[in-house]
Amino acid sequence: MRLFVAIELDDSLKKTITGTLHDLKKSGVKGSYVASNNLHLTLAFIGEVEDALEIKNALQTISCKPFKLSLSDLGNFGDILWIGVKGNQGLSKVAKDVREALDHAGISYDRKKFAPHITLVRKATGSWKSVKAPKGEMMVKKISLMKSSMKDGKTVYTRVAEI
Repeated sequence: MRLFVAIELDDSLKKTITGTLHDLKKSGVKGSYVASNNLHLTLAFIGEVEDALEIKNALQTISCKPFKLSLSDLGNFGDILWIGVKGNQGLSKVAKDVREALDHAGISYDRKKFAPHITLVRKATGSWKSVKAPKGEMMVKKISLMKSSMKDGKTVYTRVAEI
């Protein structure tokens, strides 16, 4: 199974971001849009594993103190469009704690530098510069271990564990 550790977004923030997805479509941006129910912020991408138990156990060692998550600007990594998240101590700490817990348990994961963002469109083409970034925030009280799978040709994210 393909796993990652993430912050799931609340319905209000998903709704706000969905408005931006519509604005991007209206402005002519084409690509593979992330489904509204799949919007999230990845803390660590783990990838393919046989069993999630060791990962769940590692994540249970983390304490996620509540913090505010606030949206910032739109940006891109090559052909991936995203909405940024304002950095803060709570977010930095939970990302660091997740990675340290995985390291301590000997679990391999993608070690790219943590750049907090929410992916909106993959393989994007067209100009997105005229689209305004939405304003929005939520309180983060937990993190989730998520599984990515395909169902009827669509990507589906399912919570495996909550911390």
